[in-house]
Amino acid sequence: MNRVAVELGERSYEVRIGPGLIARAGVEIAPLLRRKRVAVVTDETVAVAHLPGLTAALEAEGIAVAALALPAGEATKSWEHLARCTEWLLDQKVERRDVVLALGGGVIGDLVGFSAAILRRGVRFVQLPTTLLAQVDSSVGGKTGINTAQGKNLVGAFHQPSLVLADIGVLRTLSTRDFLSGYGEVVKYGLLGDAAFFDWLEREGPALKAGDEVARLRAVTRSVEMKAGIVSRDETEEGERALLNLGHTFCHALEKATGYSDRLLHGEGVAIGCALAFELSSRLGLCSQEEPSRVRAHLAAMGMKVDLADIPGDLPGSEALIALMGQDKKVVDGRLRFILARGIGQAYVAEDVPGDKVRAVLEDALARRR
Repeated sequence: MNRVAVELGERSYEVRIGPGLIARAGVEIAPLLRRKRVAVVTDETVAVAHLPGLTAALEAEGIAVAALALPAGEATKSWEHLARCTEWLLDQKVERRDVVLALGGGVIGDLVGFSAAILRRGVRFVQLPTTLLAQVDSSVGGKTGINTAQGKNLVGAFHQPSLVLADIGVLRTLSTRDFLSGYGEVVKYGLLGDAAFFDWLEREGPALKAGDEVARLRAVTRSVEMKAGIVSRDETEEGERALLNLGHTFCHALEKATGYSDRLLHGEGVAIGCALAFELSSRLGLCSQEEPSRVRAHLAAMGMKVDLADIPGDLPGSEALIALMGQDKKVVDGRLRFILARGIGQAYVAEDVPGDKVRAVLEDALARRR
């Protein structure tokens, strides 16, 4: 088992990464408990696959378990299900000294973390991420929230978990599409700040995809190390943490345009967004054309979505997509902030991107759909 510390003073915590951690959850979580009871919130799909094992592990340590299973899917990150989750936790008489467990992917982690943040003005929670995307990204760093009609993650709070248990063994239960969606976030780390990691992914990506547990352990650990370091230095995204949004300005607009549906999973949007961000960087003269070509080649070699042409169904035009970007959390004083790159592993925050360049990149990408 690997351990990565997120250093935040009194709110510091560990991310523990390795196989079999759900089966060890009782042992891992027991030291956090002031009384031997927990409330688990999961989704209906994850409940079938992993809730019995988690419950058995907790009960083996004498920990009483109450569980709620919400519907699976991005639509669950809503006011309706936030209210349902929070009311259920109140019905369970969860107190400030108790611990809430979020068992699932990014949707459950974000929703349950937000519910924990507002319940009794803040109760502790533990993340048990069951998808690659959640293990390398959303479970670490304390960003919680829900989606609204206006956009993605526009309502939420920074609320750090007390512990993250990333059981890489559960990744075997993911579909290839869900695994590759998470891989979009893994690639992002190499692109934003570790060229050597991206080199390694180009070599070992096929083994990761095929289920090599040693490669998966390294990929998850390195991704978490990078995110933990950035979060420790910039918890509330005043500066460096914005780099973690590489590809996300495009991604969030595309997710909104596709109705947060199965037409486009979040990590797929991130991968497409990274490719578009590197294309934009190249057109602005920040990096050579070889860089976006290399990004696209690796994504394609992994069997991932690479461009707008890979998104099924209709998409709005460039102006409408730019308007959707205007609701992004990264807007400052009405100006869009893009994460651009001077090369692989050399991302930076740009606030003065010419709108005509963004429009041209989108229009060319839309033209490739025809």
